[in-house]
Amino acid sequence: MILEGDVLDKLSEIPPKSVQMVCTSPPYWGLRDYEMDDQFGLEPTPEEFVVKLVAVFRGISRILKKNGTVWLNLGDSYANTGVFGKPNEQVKVGTRNLAYGRAPTPPGMKAKNLIGIPWKVAFALQRDGWYLRQEIIWNKPNAMPEAVTDRCTKSHESIFLLAHPKSGGKYYYNADAIREPHLEESLERTQRNWDGKRDIGNIKPSWNNIDIKNMCHPLGKNKRSVWTINTQASRDEHFAVFPPKIPELCIKAGSQKGDTVLDPFFGSGTTGSVAQRLDRKWIGIELNPKYVKLAKRKFAQVELFYKENKIE
Repeated sequence: MILEGDVLDKLSEIPPKSVQMVCTSPPYWGLRDYEMDDQFGLEPTPEEFVVKLVAVFRGISRILKKNGTVWLNLGDSYANTGVFGKPNEQVKVGTRNLAYGRAPTPPGMKAKNLIGIPWKVAFALQRDGWYLRQEIIWNKPNAMPEAVTDRCTKSHESIFLLAHPKSGGKYYYNADAIREPHLEESLERTQRNWDGKRDIGNIKPSWNNIDIKNMCHPLGKNKRSVWTINTQASRDEHFAVFPPKIPELCIKAGSQKGDTVLDPFFGSGTTGSVAQRLDRKWIGIELNPKYVKLAKRKFAQVELFYKENKIE
């Protein structure tokens, strides 16, 4: 289900405690102009951007189950001497020519500083009661090159795992659903070092019958906090595409079949399409009618594919 309109208004229409998890990537501050009044990302300062996101999360906390989680992807940016060549020029809706990675210089900050948007948001949510459980690093092997010679090319973004403020730090998380294969050398090392006393992965093999397969968790090792996933180009009109692998991992870990997944910044609908493929219900909120049409077209194509190939 796609709800078109302002995110705060539409969150109020969703029944309380009806959503198991949220997987989303809001517009990054100062980097994109989506040509809509009241859009996120064009606030005059990072602080105003953070305040607006905290307000959205308060709306999310009302509809999220107490054992639910939020998986939040945010990118950072560098303070610039001026988006349009003029020092400290304010970003205004209607300019329509923001360039990726060239945010305006916030008041009180020198140009060339890394602004730290993801952590400003994360700490603000923590102060507002959310459990900040983890930062996951999205490593991009095919990251866009940057014309810089005084720092490394940036090739990662943050994904924060947050738990409901009223969860007491206890929430649904399916580690088995996203385990990674054991490295062969790790299995061999474990076998060499096995002393017959330790329990690995809650498995208690007999010393007499031990073999390399039952020494470690049979489903693999616990997922690591660095996810290496290529960015994905798109022919769609939405130019900030969420790689499907990211919501796939989040949804598998944070929900079960039949649960409801929410993306309050739906864009072209990647989170919803992945949730549907994984047999979850989904809700998307999107301000821009152009992207709502794009998402609906995507889902119509998916449904047609299933029908033509007789997939239930």
